[in-house]
Amino acid sequence: MKLGMIGLGRMGGNMAERLRRHGHEVVGMDPGKPDADAHSLDDLLPLLDAPGQPRVAWSMVPAGPITDDTIRGLAERLAPGDLVVDGGNSNYLDSIRHGEVLAAQGIHFVDCGTSGGVWGLEAGYALMVGGTPEAVALGQPLFDALAPPKGFAHVGPSGSGHYVKMVHNGVEYGLMQAYAEGYAILEASSLDIDVEAAIGSWQEGSVVRSWLLDLLIKALADTPDLQGIASVAADSGEGRWTVTEAVANGVSAPVISAALFARFVSQHREDDKAMKVVSALRHQFGGHAIELADPPGEQH
Repeated sequence: MKLGMIGLGRMGGNMAERLRRHGHEVVGMDPGKPDADAHSLDDLLPLLDAPGQPRVAWSMVPAGPITDDTIRGLAERLAPGDLVVDGGNSNYLDSIRHGEVLAAQGIHFVDCGTSGGVWGLEAGYALMVGGTPEAVALGQPLFDALAPPKGFAHVGPSGSGHYVKMVHNGVEYGLMQAYAEGYAILEASSLDIDVEAAIGSWQEGSVVRSWLLDLLIKALADTPDLQGIASVAADSGEGRWTVTEAVANGVSAPVISAALFARFVSQHREDDKAMKVVSALRHQFGGHAIELADPPGEQH
């Protein structure tokens, strides 16, 4: 199957490569990548023609204005029967709007919540997709190539894919915060505990074992005692949106809310071991940048 991958960053580039490995023809577009096949939508669209196949454009660009511009540009250039997939972390309300705009022109739309980070190339990506059955069926060969067994779900109409991914990331906030606080309590103990060994014992047999725990062990091996990592953990939007939805629907979400607020506080607090863990974990699974701590005696 032929498609255009718009955005060749940490996620988009690896997804394009995984699709190629599964026999799909991928045309990559990224204005910031000199070796990309196309650098604009005008360059990209002529390259997507394939006999007997609708044109398929998959967007992996940041949520917000860039995604809005991309969807608007595709709506102006595609034809009825073509397919647009938004695999970024868009707000679900934006995805509902994008689906309506494209549907008015007969263009299919799938919002595809995507999780897997920098490990997805080899391990596959969890895909949570929203859209009509017809739209999802058009993209199914691509979803099958990207997702591991049981890693794909058609969860509902347009907007629902990104809604599920939003909640997924909210849960992720809570899980990371729990591991981070556990590390901080162990590290602060007066018992001279070998924290890395202690947490390592949780990897097999424990009820709290998980891939995130494995990544914490790796982070501690890569950066012993998290030395040099600043006590700052950014929030990328989905946690805020999840808490907003919880409030709007009257759902109690104290764990996710507290994890979000802890990230806010980290912007103004020094030497918080828990936030160092969260920052290190975000780097491990998603390649997110780590803010470095000032050397002793220095301040910015």
